[in-house]
Amino acid sequence: MCKRLLFALAGTLMVLAGSARADVASNYRMVLLTENFPPYNMAVNGKNFARDDKIEGIAADIVREMFKRAGIHYNLTLRFPWERIYKLALEKPGYGVFVAARLPEREELFKWVGPIGPDDWVLLGRSDSSIVLNSLEEAKQYKVGAYKGDAIAEHLVEKGLQPITALRDQLNASKLMAGQIDLWATGDPAGRYLAKQEGVSGLKTILRFDSAELYLALNKQVPDEVVRKLQGELDKMRAEGVVDSMTKRYL
Repeated sequence: MCKRLLFALAGTLMVLAGSARADVASNYRMVLLTENFPPYNMAVNGKNFARDDKIEGIAADIVREMFKRAGIHYNLTLRFPWERIYKLALEKPGYGVFVAARLPEREELFKWVGPIGPDDWVLLGRSDSSIVLNSLEEAKQYKVGAYKGDAIAEHLVEKGLQPITALRDQLNASKLMAGQIDLWATGDPAGRYLAKQEGVSGLKTILRFDSAELYLALNKQVPDEVVRKLQGELDKMRAEGVVDSMTKRYL
């Protein structure tokens, strides 16, 4: 009888523990922040501020579906600049930011859900550019434009370059065409998408120098159960082909 009672009690405790974990996720509310980073996330009206259904893009669609399936409440805001929203997610419990490159130097700063998509890093030049590069080291002799606060800009600095930064990455497309910079360090396909928005086309890849996987970065105080639930739903979406389908809508 004693053993039966112990088994019954253990079973009850396991059920209660599972229920408690489920409640943590279902009762949790998050503040999600993003920026204009087409085609992954962007304001429908092209402005630097938008909320909820006024935000579109590959990552925005994936994150919405992921949270819906996980049953986790959230509100979503797009704002500017990136440095500000990154800092908020880093410092405020219950906050998250996407899409963020998951880099070794950032690994311990956040809890991560992803990957949501890839981001190749390239140096773009004008179609008539005669620049030939085999490494970033060779780019030091040129004026290289980048997006202030972005992982690519940080990477260039670490490699000994001194990028000329802009508050909006698409401004670099115009600066490139005007001869204010020789090369534009940006992501692919993001850079080409942004260039088209500025009426710039025909840019060519001078150097493909790195790549990163893009994630949802969550504040370290977000409960592990919430992180596991979101990651589990994203994995299911990928297995079902939902992630590929959402990506193809924009590319």
